[in-house]
Amino acid sequence: MDRPIVVGTDGSESATKALLEAIRLAKALDEPLHIVSAYRKKSVRLDVPSEFVGSIHSLDHVDSVLADAGSRARSAGLAVTTHPVEGDPADAIVDVAVQVGADILVVGNRGLNSLKRFVIGSVPSKIAHSSPCTTHIVYSA
Repeated sequence: MDRPIVVGTDGSESATKALLEAIRLAKALDEPLHIVSAYRKKSVRLDVPSEFVGSIHSLDHVDSVLADAGSRARSAGLAVTTHPVEGDPADAIVDVAVQVGADILVVGNRGLNSLKRFVIGSVPSKIAHSSPCTTHIVYSA
């Protein structure tokens, strides 16, 4: 079929639960898995409130997250491609889904506290409203 599954991760607990669900789906459907993580260049100086600093990841952090996620998926016997993408996480995940012709997009339901969600929006919500395919939002209490 070659209708890939795309999952977004930032290494958080919620994203890890989404990753594990995406691995389960890809294995059950015998489909390739594309793992996406977004970053901002270190050279970009951003003056942001301290509560938002953890939401801005460097390429080094993303490379580490993707290496771990890719290793988990490969150990499950999956064909895996990782995508470090500069920019907004929701846009990055949706863009990769479009590029690879994804059948399913998987994301965790958490990752931002209520203040961050109010100011910059919820990544799962943005994805659900702009996804080019079926979107599976994994509950991660």
